[in-house]
Formats: sequence, C-alpha cells, structure tokens
Amino acid sequence: MDLFSEIEEPEREELRALRKELEEQNYKYYVLNQPTMSDQEFDRKMHRLQDLEAMFPDMYDASSPTQHVGSDLAVTGYGLRVTGKGFEQVKHRYPMLSLANSYSREEIEDWVQKLPLNAEIVCELKYDGLSISLWYEHGVLMKALTRGDGQQGDNVIDNIKTIPSIPWRIERNDIPEWFELRGEVLLPWANFERLNKEREEQEEPLFANPRNAASGTLKLQDPREVARRGLEAYLYYMLGENLPGSTHFERLDTARQWGFHISDAIKVCKNVDEVMAYIAYWDTERKNLPVATDGIVLKVNNLTQQEELGYTAKTPRWAIAYKFPAEKQLTLLKEITYQVGRTGVVTPVANLEPVQLSGTMVQRATLHNEDFIRQLDIRPGDRVWVEKGGEIIPKITGRENREISHSCAILAPLSDYTFPTTCPECGATLVRVEGEAAWRCPNEAGCPPQIKGKIEHFVSRKAMNIDGLGEETIDLFYQKGLLKNIADIYDLKAEDIATQERLGEKSAQNILDGIEASKQVPWSRVLFALGIRMVGETTAKKIARKYNTIDALQWATAEQLCTIEDVGPQIAENIVKYFEDIRNLEILERLRQAGVQMEGEAEAAPTSDKLAGLSIVISGTFAQHSRDEYKAMIEANGGKNVGSVSKKTSFILAGENMGPEKRKKAEDLGIKMITEEEFLEML
Repeated sequence: MDLFSEIEEPEREELRALRKELEEQNYKYYVLNQPTMSDQEFDRKMHRLQDLEAMFPDMYDASSPTQHVGSDLAVTGYGLRVTGKGFEQVKHRYPMLSLANSYSREEIEDWVQKLPLNAEIVCELKYDGLSISLWYEHGVLMKALTRGDGQQGDNVIDNIKTIPSIPWRIERNDIPEWFELRGEVLLPWANFERLNKEREEQEEPLFANPRNAASGTLKLQDPREVARRGLEAYLYYMLGENLPGSTHFERLDTARQWGFHISDAIKVCKNVDEVMAYIAYWDTERKNLPVATDGIVLKVNNLTQQEELGYTAKTPRWAIAYKFPAEKQLTLLKEITYQVGRTGVVTPVANLEPVQLSGTMVQRATLHNEDFIRQLDIRPGDRVWVEKGGEIIPKITGRENREISHSCAILAPLSDYTFPTTCPECGATLVRVEGEAAWRCPNEAGCPPQIKGKIEHFVSRKAMNIDGLGEETIDLFYQKGLLKNIADIYDLKAEDIATQERLGEKSAQNILDGIEASKQVPWSRVLFALGIRMVGETTAKKIARKYNTIDALQWATAEQLCTIEDVGPQIAENIVKYFEDIRNLEILERLRQAGVQMEGEAEAAPTSDKLAGLSIVISGTFAQHSRDEYKAMIEANGGKNVGSVSKKTSFILAGENMGPEKRKKAEDLGIKMITEEEFLEML
C-alpha cells in the first residue's frame, strides 16, 4: 500500500461508519419513533458523509443515506421491507421526498441565491408530525398514504378518516377528477398530555413527544382507538394534473375553499429580510399554538419555477426547511432519587439545580431507567444538558465534559454511580425481567407505594369512581391501618372515617355513599380497576366482551387470551399470573362478597361504522329515546360520546332545553347541531 492509500483509508472507514450510523438513525426515527440523535447532529453528519462521497466517487452506493429518504416502513433483520402491520402498501404517484435543513440566515441566503431573480418565497410553519398523502378521485377520499420510503407508503385510510378536519367527500363542480393533498398528521398538545397521563397511570412507557405519539397512533389497527386519541391534520401541498392556480399560495387558498384544513400562518415573502422577520415572530409565537412545530418551511411560490428548479436524489431544490434550535440549559445534577410506582417499577429521577426552560422552572427530570443513565454516563455532581422534550417534558440529553465542569470548585465532588439493588421504600431485592429495561420491586403486598398506588387506581374516576378517597386520604388511612388493599375499602365504617384528622361525619357519609355507588360499576370497569399490569381501560373492555364473568376469565389460558384484539403474550401472561396469586383470589372473593360487579352482559361491538371517527356531544332532553340510549346508539355505530364542546366536536345531538353555554360555544365554533329526528335518520 502506497502512502496516499494509507492516508485515504481512515476517511474511507469514516465514510462506511457514517453510512451505517445514519441508516440506523433513520430506522430509529421513522420506524421505532425513538430518535437518539438531534436533527442538527444528524444533518452535520449527513453533510460530512456527502463530502466524503464526493472525495471518493468510486465508493458510490445507491443505497447510501445520502441517496434516499428515511422510511417508516418496517424492516426485517435482513434489511427487507415488509408491510406495516397489515397495511396495504401503495406506490406514490409522485415521490415523497424530504427537505434539506438550514439553521442560520447564511444558509437561507445561500439557498435564495440559487433561485431565479426576485423569486417569491412562501413561508409556512413546519409541523412536527407524520407526513401523509391524501388521494381524491371524483371528490372522494380513496387513499391515505404515509411517506414510507418515499417511493411507496402504507395506506392508513381507515385511521385518517377518524380525523374530523379531513373531508371524506367534496361536493363541488370545480374540482379535478384526481388530485393529491399532502400534509402533516399531528397530536395536539392537550391530547398528547392526556394520553401520556393515561399511560403514566398504567405505568406504560410515555411518548417522548407528540410526533412519536402521532406516528404510533396512525399505525394502530383499531380506528376507534385512533379516534379516541384525537389526531389533527394540516395540509400544505397540492399535486395533480389541470389544477387551478399558477402559484403555490393560490392552490393552498383553493384547497381552503374546498374545505381542507390549511394553516392561516402562511405568508408570501419578497426577500430574506422578510423571511427572517417571519422566523423571528414564530420562534416565539409558536409556543402558543395547540400543536407542535419545529421550524419553518420555505417554498418557491411560482409553480413553473418549482418545475424548472427540480429535485436532487432526495430533496426538492425549490424548498428548504429552517429548524428552530432546541431550547436547552446546562445545570448541576445534585442527586438521583428513586420513585416506586403502582406496579413496582423503580424510576430514577434527576434532582437538578433549578433552571428556567420555555418559561417554567425545571428542578426534576426523569432518567427513565438504569440503561439510560449508563448510556449518557451521568452521575451526581455532573453538569448536564436539560431540554424540554416537545417543550413540555424536561429531559436530560447529555453532560458537559468532566474536565471542564469539575475544575470549578463550587461543584459537589463527583460520586460513583450504581443503580440500587434493593427497593428504596421497602428494602426488597429488586428484579429485572429479561427483555425489560426497568427494575421492579416484587413485594406487591408489602411495599407502601405499590399498595397505595393500587388503591388510588382502584378508586379513580375511570375505574370505580369513589369520591372522597383522594391521594392524601388514602395515605392517611394506610398510615392508620384502615387500608392495606382494595378490598379493605368495603370494610370502612363511618366511625373509622369521621374520627380521622380533617374528616368528619359529612366527609364520612360522602365516602360511604361513593363506596356504595361503586357496587354498580360495570364489570369492564371493575376489571380495569383491579390494576392488572398493562390492562388499560380499552383493553379491559375488549377482555370483558370475551369473558363476561370473573370466573370465566380466571380459567382462561394465555393462548385463549391472545385471541382477543390488542392482547399480546405479555398482557396474557400478566393476567394468568394475577389469578395464580392466592392473595389476589382472596381480595377478589372479598370484593364479590361486598357486592362489586364480577359479571355483566358481554359488551356489544359496534354494529356499523356509520359514525366512525365522529365525536358527538349530547345535550338537552329527548322525546323518543333517553340520553343513555342515544349514547349506546352512538357507540354501537362506531362513534364517540364526549361531554364538552370543542373544535374537535363533529356535531351536537341537540334536544329540548339545551344548555345555553354549550349552544353559545357551538355557535362560536361553528359546530353543527342536529335534531333527534335528523340523528335517527342518519342511522
């Protein structure tokens, strides 16, 4: 090997390593929804790979990450593409490419210099969700494709139809025979917080950000669950033949007139100064939006100029994205403490020197599990980088170089780190199930946080709904020896309650009334209330449809349980183990003796999809059926009952004496109100 070959070899190795690393990151981002690299770091490495490939043209590879977009299609261990969990795969009529990213005014200026002189630029918000392509034929929505690998995507039309703002049919005479609209599917902040709160209560892994949640939701097999989560969509590009308008802005305005959800935050700019003013405004104002954004998209307005500029292998030359920098701060990790959850999961928590992020003071952040801590190599005494994931959830993303941070005398000495081997609450030896990241305390019957957590879950609104038994009261009753498990609730006496601190006869009666009312809670909610690991509210309903008595469920095998929709091997095993524990059987018998519903009518699955994806509010009084009967009709036809009016409401079933506040809000939001007769005609 000559001298020049020896010099080149390390750079060739770097090229190979970068290709492998970036392909892995694409898989984590698009398929697993678990990115481990920031966008800016990814782009930096991609640019380095492009430079190396230019340096060594003999190493050209069509499968390099520089030559294709990332894919949300599933991939086998052998690199073969497979269908996404049963979804039909369809070839895109026009490839769905990604956008090149920029991070500074200089990079935007470089892009503008390559455009035709005085080209108009349309500025739009860059929504942080999942790309979607909607195909309309003769005004009817026929397909809804994910980006996939850019050449073909998964047809998720049944799930897309649950999004109220996406029309299924357009009744107009001025639309082409076929056209395509592209956009972004998102999970609004409010729905993201609600979903994560539900998952936290079930001790399921939290979604890191709304994009991950939206991506996971759109690939679910149950459109009813998709509808319950509440996705939204913003559309931003129209394709097809013989389309109206000669500019991108005109076409978006046309799409808005046709009834599509187009953002109002779109502006035509004449120069870079106007573009930067738009960026500066939305860098602050985006924090008030109901959905997540991570930047600005710039597009050449004139469609003829777009066509002339064309495309690279993976990006259009007529568009570019500007990415907002993540807000992060450097602060001291003072100590790591541990929380024990209802199912025994031990979660490490970072206790930080207070630091302000996105307008709030952050002092604590989850560290997830032992593997996460070791991956970042952080310990008490380090100075760590803290970001707000999706600007809501504080997260630690790395640490400062220790040679720098610990040269400062004010920092605490760096301590060695080892994950505890015993429960910080009860002292039991922790266990770690093979294949799981979490350590658990196995002492379910003797670990205080687990005992109290199970009781709190049992009495919660979506479970047994027992008023008066909040977290503080449960803790008090536990300390006094009145509550050691959920069955003890039904042994509480008025004198036991009334004599406790901060309580009295009225409080005692309210609690006892709530306990008595809980005996009428239906079997599916009782099953959810038992707190069997990974059996959430929706899963409990599906299990209750199959096994409508506790006795039938007790003797079900794991194989039989796995035939139920959404019940996999792990959930089935958790159910079987629950009924193998004699302590649980004793508690169940006491609940039965107390009068808790341990059986019920098998819940009927929807008989039609006439109301699928619709969120319906019932208000007022009715002549032909009761409110409960109408609620049952809505569920039987695939719809969703909701209690309050919002812009997500599909329509209101309005009876006599409808509440004035609901009527006013509906009128303000433009929500349709239909009569009892109109509703029955729909069905």
